[in-house]
Amino acid sequence: MVISMMKYDFDRDIKRKKRKKLYIRIIIWMVEIVAVIALAYAIINVALEKTTMLGESMEITLQDEDKIVINKLAYKFRDPKRYDIIVFKQSGNEHSYYNIKRVIGLPGERVKILDGVVYVNGEALEEPMVVDPIRIPGLADEEFTLDEDEFFVLGDNRNNSEDSRFANIGNVVKDDIIGKAWIRLNPFGIVNKINMYSKSVEENVEGEGKTSGE
Repeated sequence: MVISMMKYDFDRDIKRKKRKKLYIRIIIWMVEIVAVIALAYAIINVALEKTTMLGESMEITLQDEDKIVINKLAYKFRDPKRYDIIVFKQSGNEHSYYNIKRVIGLPGERVKILDGVVYVNGEALEEPMVVDPIRIPGLADEEFTLDEDEFFVLGDNRNNSEDSRFANIGNVVKDDIIGKAWIRLNPFGIVNKINMYSKSVEENVEGEGKTSGE
């Protein structure tokens, strides 16, 4: 009687196990990539939003049609500061377009516009940027006090801006604030952070003695 002996192919078994491990690694790697993409997408949608500046009310800081990235988490744990540029909706209008203005008056402060100058708590506001004297004080013609959740906002282009001086905008409540105007997207993919001030008073004084070559 002849007994045939079969040699077991250990190499093939090892190769099979290696392939199995490789497949598992690939699957894990793909799951991790999908998870990272999903997380990044969620963070971007929760934390950031893009909008477009409409009009000339924030010149020279922002120009008409500037693409703006909003930091929607900026005021989740703190209130806006004076001179922050905020993005907000008109109170009571969920479907209104976004407004972009600069914070001037803070909750609890007294605000008035007299002879083209903003007064806060009875003192003329020393603004760190160059602005034209205000021709129309609007609702701020008489002194008023902001509520605990209200902010008084103005456009940098003071005489070409609908802002808290007018009833259709009014004082901005914190719940209507979408976030902080954070980044400007320029053509060709250039990104730059939005400056808090359009131009300092010192720069303007230094430039008064200069003439252009045009």
